[in-house]
Amino acid sequence: MQRKMNMRKDNPRLTFDGLYNKVSKYITDESELLLLKNIYDYTSHKYEGEKRLTGEDYISHPLNVADILADIGADISTLGASLLHETLRDNKATYEEIEELFGNDIASLVNGVTKINKLKFSDDNESVIDNHKKILVGLCEDVRILIIKFADRIHNMRTLWVLPEEQQKKKAKENLDILTPIASRLGMNQFKSELEDLSLRYYKPDVYFSIVEKLNQSKKERDQNVQDMRHSVSQLLTEHNIKHEIKGRAKSIYSIYKKLDKGKRFNDIYDLLALRIYVETEQDCYQVLGIIHSKYKPLPKRFKDYIAMPKTNMYQSLHTTVIGIEGYSYEIQIRTYEMDKVAENGIASHWSYKEKGSGVKASLQSTMEQKLQFFREIMELKDTEASAEDFVNHVQEDVLKNTIYVFTPKGGVIELPKGSTPIDFAYRVHSDVGDMMVGALVNGNIVSLDYVLNDGDIVKINTSKNSPGPSREWLDMAYTPKAKNKIKSFYNKIDKEEYIKRGEELLTKEVKKRKIPLSEFFDNESINELLDNLKVQDLDEVYTNIGNGKFTAIQVVNVLYNNNKTKEEIILDKVINNVEEKPKRVSKNDIIIAGSDDVKTNIASCCKPIPGDSLLGYITKGNGITIHRSICPNVSELDERIIVAEWNNEITNRYATNILIKAIENKNLLLDIISKTTNTDITINNMNTINSNDGIIITISVLVSNTERLQKLIHDIENIPTVLQVERLIK
Repeated sequence: MQRKMNMRKDNPRLTFDGLYNKVSKYITDESELLLLKNIYDYTSHKYEGEKRLTGEDYISHPLNVADILADIGADISTLGASLLHETLRDNKATYEEIEELFGNDIASLVNGVTKINKLKFSDDNESVIDNHKKILVGLCEDVRILIIKFADRIHNMRTLWVLPEEQQKKKAKENLDILTPIASRLGMNQFKSELEDLSLRYYKPDVYFSIVEKLNQSKKERDQNVQDMRHSVSQLLTEHNIKHEIKGRAKSIYSIYKKLDKGKRFNDIYDLLALRIYVETEQDCYQVLGIIHSKYKPLPKRFKDYIAMPKTNMYQSLHTTVIGIEGYSYEIQIRTYEMDKVAENGIASHWSYKEKGSGVKASLQSTMEQKLQFFREIMELKDTEASAEDFVNHVQEDVLKNTIYVFTPKGGVIELPKGSTPIDFAYRVHSDVGDMMVGALVNGNIVSLDYVLNDGDIVKINTSKNSPGPSREWLDMAYTPKAKNKIKSFYNKIDKEEYIKRGEELLTKEVKKRKIPLSEFFDNESINELLDNLKVQDLDEVYTNIGNGKFTAIQVVNVLYNNNKTKEEIILDKVINNVEEKPKRVSKNDIIIAGSDDVKTNIASCCKPIPGDSLLGYITKGNGITIHRSICPNVSELDERIIVAEWNNEITNRYATNILIKAIENKNLLLDIISKTTNTDITINNMNTINSNDGIIITISVLVSNTERLQKLIHDIENIPTVLQVERLIK
């Protein structure tokens, strides 16, 4: 049986006239109102005769979405796009048609919402990562797309009862995992609260209705207490000639659930009895606070000043909890009317997206800029070489989890996740500050760079233009993925520069060795032929590929000059130039030398490569080609008799490799290590143990199918408490 829900429902009887009247109260431009009517007529015609699963006319959905947005004063483009938001997905219109009829701004918004609604979330980790990325990054172009999405989801949640229970729970979980944290981040508390309550109702209905019943049981007494306290405070403020308005504030069901989930008892939740006081100026806020504290005793550690130090989602209010009438605790929030507008609607309270009549983007307000910095940081991370997993770590750790607020020496507020260090602070200020950092002071005291920052710390970063840049050790000290990726990018750039320098030296050396004039080899015609044959963009890419071992200098020169070859070069030429290109899967061997099946190969005993490793082949004298890992120091410095090798696509054999383990001596250690290979396709060939003053060193030879399996084994062994370090061994 469907239980009653004490929350706002959709309005199936909503008409366009009702929407028009609401919008015309804050939009007075006749041309904009006419545009809205034309869009409604267009959409209504497209969906004529179609019904929703609820049995209502389909047009009721876009109408309700627009109505939700009109409640927060949405601009005309947002309202128009909300009416059209499903026309592209349902093939009722094309982008070009919407753009021609209603303009580029509305068409872009509709297109953005369509992209979101096409995304399908699943419990598969890789898929979730990918979709987080698409949602959180793809929407940075215009935050209004997100606002339309929230309104769309709210109306769908109001009618979610029509779907099967499994789909109800899936949608509710999506909201709690993805949408509501973003709404919170954007300061859109009105949307966030309704989405959370609706989601809890479907995701955990027993918990939801249990809280509703408890609230209903105490409602009469609670309402009377709030009314008495409201009257008392109002009388007090009137005596001091302060213009004000006071409302009782309802605690959201989801926020009660979160507190109960942390172990609090229902009767111990302070803000079940709550008032919100509205005044005209910021000065009035502080005056009201002082007046209330003069009569009612405040509870310690329950006062928060979000006016002097606003949240990054622009929220401002004074919060205090006092012992009021009948000895009950009352949470009181004090704010101006403008602060309330921002507190409820966050970024959606600023509709300065376009200059009037100009059709071009306007400069957003500074508060808007601060809020959109959230999205810019994600875009910045997308532009680095961060993996998808690094990206989601950034979103979860650096964006959506608990935060601290620290100060610059000039009083600027920087938000960071808990666990951050001065390194994270420096890179949050600016990449150059991080790269040039030489030390840090916290609250006037010199601290180490791995010092964990606390709420309210004042942080000063010492920099030097002569700094060599970040140390690789900082990767272990930094907490935020953003800082880690900046450090990695710094070293990737250095590595690339070194590869280019080394590649240029090796190629020049080989050209001189062949007695080829440099001016002849490096003239424009020769270079263009070289780039075309090697399928690279420029000469720097040629140098990079030689420097990192992908090409050899011999191979590159042989592209243009096939004469004067040594015996080994002839072998090299045979496997590179005289073998047809063919898919790797047709090879009879596990290792392929430039597509050839008839070259004898041997696995190097020094580095023991396994499938998944990048390979290099070394042409031996009389014993075929020895296969090394490309990072093996025994061949990485060689430039002659080196050839590119690769693994076949289809490999069923397992290969031996060695790992080195450093650990604290523990009688069960060997058993713990062996247990990590249980129920896997990894076999331990042999194991050697050496005792030292620092503990114990174990070398293990394992048979494994690929690097992914080996990496999992290494990770599992690293998680053994007494293990200090695990690495692959190269002799």
